[in-house]
Amino acid sequence: MNGARQHTFVLAVYPNTHGFAFALFEGHLSPVDWGVKEVRGRRKHSRCVARITAILDRHQPDVMVLQDTSPTGTRRSRRVTNLNAAVAKLASDHAIPVYAYSREEVHSAFAEFGLPNKHSMAELIAKHIPAFEYYLPPPRKPWMSEDARMGLFDAAALALVFFQRAGGPDSNKS
Repeated sequence: MNGARQHTFVLAVYPNTHGFAFALFEGHLSPVDWGVKEVRGRRKHSRCVARITAILDRHQPDVMVLQDTSPTGTRRSRRVTNLNAAVAKLASDHAIPVYAYSREEVHSAFAEFGLPNKHSMAELIAKHIPAFEYYLPPPRKPWMSEDARMGLFDAAALALVFFQRAGGPDSNKS
């Protein structure tokens, strides 16, 4: 083997209140790297951008997938929207095409499974990607804030929507 990649590397990044989560896939059910990065304290934005830059430099993905936080997309906090825009710019600076899907588009992509909530979607993803089972948090109680690990499943869902829309399980580049 000459070391050439056989599939498209798809990096999904999901900024959230804790920092961000990411999932890098080589094929629709083949995660290569993933993580939940919690960033606290001052300069949260620049520290998140620096960590995402390191991930881009290390893996050199072919495609970036983000949540659509435009006015017609998904409503998010100003900090998360600004971070999402900075990540899109970072991808553009690296000549990486960016795809963005709203929360509604993600839910409609998983509609055939009849999932009543976000946790059910995470359970489905963990069932099909066993490497993620360890990261599945327990169901959230109404008085609890969302577990930071749910960001991993949000990122994975974005990547899976990309593969579904790309028309093939591996989305090979020509």
